[in-house]
Amino acid sequence: MADLFEAAGLTPHAPSPLADRLRPQRLGEVVGQDHLLGPEGPIGRMAEAKRLSSMILWGPPGTGKTTIARLLAKEAGYEFQQISAVFSGVADLKKAFEQARMRRAAGQSTLLFVDEIHRFNRAQQDGFLPFVEEGIVTLVGATTENPSFELNGALLSRSQVYVLKRLDDEALESLLAKAEAHEQRPLSLEPEARQALVAMADGDGRYLLTLTETLFNIGAAKPLSIKDLGQILQKRSPAYDKDREEHYNLISALHKSVRGSDPDAALYWLARMLGGGEDPLFIARRLIRMAVEDIGEADPMALVLANAAKDTYDFLGSPEGELALAQVVVHLAAAPKSNAVYTAFKAAQRAARETGSLMPPAHIRNAPTKLMKDLGYGKGYAYDHDVEGGFSGQNYFPDGMDRQRFYEPKEVGVEARIKERLERWAEQRNRRK
Repeated sequence: MADLFEAAGLTPHAPSPLADRLRPQRLGEVVGQDHLLGPEGPIGRMAEAKRLSSMILWGPPGTGKTTIARLLAKEAGYEFQQISAVFSGVADLKKAFEQARMRRAAGQSTLLFVDEIHRFNRAQQDGFLPFVEEGIVTLVGATTENPSFELNGALLSRSQVYVLKRLDDEALESLLAKAEAHEQRPLSLEPEARQALVAMADGDGRYLLTLTETLFNIGAAKPLSIKDLGQILQKRSPAYDKDREEHYNLISALHKSVRGSDPDAALYWLARMLGGGEDPLFIARRLIRMAVEDIGEADPMALVLANAAKDTYDFLGSPEGELALAQVVVHLAAAPKSNAVYTAFKAAQRAARETGSLMPPAHIRNAPTKLMKDLGYGKGYAYDHDVEGGFSGQNYFPDGMDRQRFYEPKEVGVEARIKERLERWAEQRNRRK
């Protein structure tokens, strides 16, 4: 009598996914990570010496983290034990550590592979420390998140962090070739469609093989065009998590592209963020910040336009309002750049912290009462509008504090004219001393 698994087709003879069937059998077969696995790579050297250190494998999905851990244990002669932070709790960890302790007593080393290790909370991460320090387990953690943000410092100090690269086109093409050799037939794709398939994978080898398996299963009678490919395979959403590191990486890329006066790159990163589901008003707020930090008085209209873009998006919403964001991104990137106001304010803040108890000079203090006037408040103040040229040249810094120069305008855009005025006033101030 067939059981439920047989009825569902989940028998030992049921075919496994193509990605599983093509899983490498030794470290040398893993593609795209030669900087770690090659003869001179740190992991490759460990495997050769058969002496492993605890490590964190940090990289995008589909770059081989689980495969590397499994093959590393195999080639170094360690027992491989795997748990997932998604499905495991404290009881599972205790069981894994106890099994590793028993193996150690029998002379067998254990590689404990923890998938999605960043999903364990801080207390659970601390639970690894004594077992790692004693050598009961060699920990290999896998994460797609920045370990600096997600893992305890104590755990990081006991582990090496190795960064896996997203697979480049050459590595992905080699996977396609392996899949075709395994299936003993070529993919039925036009050359442009084959390139589009590689681009669609976006550096994820497992996803590429999943798409490839779909195409093999369909068995097209004639080579598929890019249009045909798009109809058969629905492209997944970009890998973008608004609460994680990628969020900060992309807004940093947008900001630096604007600062670097590259409107084309800036538009690309804007499109990436919007395509990934970022809140357009978050982008608008950052564009306003760019206007005041990186452009300032070189183009005072930049701030006005950035605010206008925010208001336009607020009024129109998506997708119409996104064009206003694109327009201001181009304006900011193409505008003359000056951080003179930004750096001046930082310097003024430092000076204010150091001299925060100094009073204003008497001639610019407010004198609303007779006593204050008798004390000299406001005495000798020159009303600049009544002075020839509209400039008195008086001192406005506190008594006991030398005159400071925080604002150093640059010779770009509108700020060049500001620089001329300030230099003229400085000369007049010096003559009137």
